Amino acid sequence: MHTIAFPKLADYDVPARYLLNHITNYKIIKPEINLNTIEIGSKHSPDFVCTPFKYTLGTLINGLKKGADTLIQFGGGCRYGAYAALQEEILKKLGYKFEMYNLITAGKTDIKRIKKIFKTIDPNIKIYKSLRYLIIAFSMVKYMDKIDNYIRENIGFEIDKGSFIRLKKKMLNDFYNCKGLFHLRRLYTKYKKRFRKIKVDKPKDYLKVGIIGELYTLMEDSANYNIEYELAKYKISIKRFTNVTYLLLKKRRLVKKYLRKMKNIKYKLGADALDNVYHTKYLCKKKYDGIVHIKSSFCTPEIGAMPLINDIAKKNNVPVIFFSFDTNTSKVGVETRIEAFVDMLKMKKGRL
Repeated sequence: MHTIAFPKLADYDVPARYLLNHITNYKIIKPEINLNTIEIGSKHSPDFVCTPFKYTLGTLINGLKKGADTLIQFGGGCRYGAYAALQEEILKKLGYKFEMYNLITAGKTDIKRIKKIFKTIDPNIKIYKSLRYLIIAFSMVKYMDKIDNYIRENIGFEIDKGSFIRLKKKMLNDFYNCKGLFHLRRLYTKYKKRFRKIKVDKPKDYLKVGIIGELYTLMEDSANYNIEYELAKYKISIKRFTNVTYLLLKKRRLVKKYLRKMKNIKYKLGADALDNVYHTKYLCKKKYDGIVHIKSSFCTPEIGAMPLINDIAKKNNVPVIFFSFDTNTSKVGVETRIEAFVDMLKMKKGRL
């Protein structure tokens, strides 16, 4: 039996594994990121490559060690789009034998190309069956993103600590074991109600913080030391724009809109940079108390966006803090800076 491995990105391995389990006869390895993943990925990566490269390479190496012979990458709209080719070269020089496929190139998804890739991976794949499970998996992603938005807004105010995380784990397990699209919809409706029943103590004048930045470091908890939950501990409501639903369904259309509205910017800036500049304006307009910008080290588009973000925030008197994450970033340092940032927000709001 063949075995598939792919990189981890937040909890999105749940719909990915669901899809692959139902359309192929392959064994699917659940991706994980731990200290070993990070160390081995960093060891075999170029020194000045961006952090997501190291994390995803480490995940793929762990998958190969567990017996994977088929690797899947998901490309991207910046240097991420070249990851698959370079990682394949590195892994083959290390002596691993496998086939590698990149589903997304230059930030674009070509359905015909993906169909051809999956037919190559498993010639016995049934197209209509695959489309059915693709719809289920994509619906799962949308439901997960909607629930996550609600969690970010409320987890900092839960009375019984850990309630949201415990319920989310049950939800993901049930989603993974769903019997079909209608069953998935019923599960989503059930869990939406259960999440709203979790008791929270949310004051009227609570702090609101927006989180923006480079997509991988923003969405993968292990790459940013769970910074969302770290902020939430201080009774803060979190707003985040970037998720897979946004990237696949909204980004291409909205970026054109952002470019029209940003009179001082004539170009897209690359990757997520323009989005983050526009989202900074949005957060300032909506009177958010602070903005957290996250990127991986050596992320060129975000480096270019930072002065623009800082200028907009300064003009609107909204504090902004910048975090650059690498494999050597100190968790204690991140927590200390978050604590100081929150103290500043409280002082500005007259709570200290």
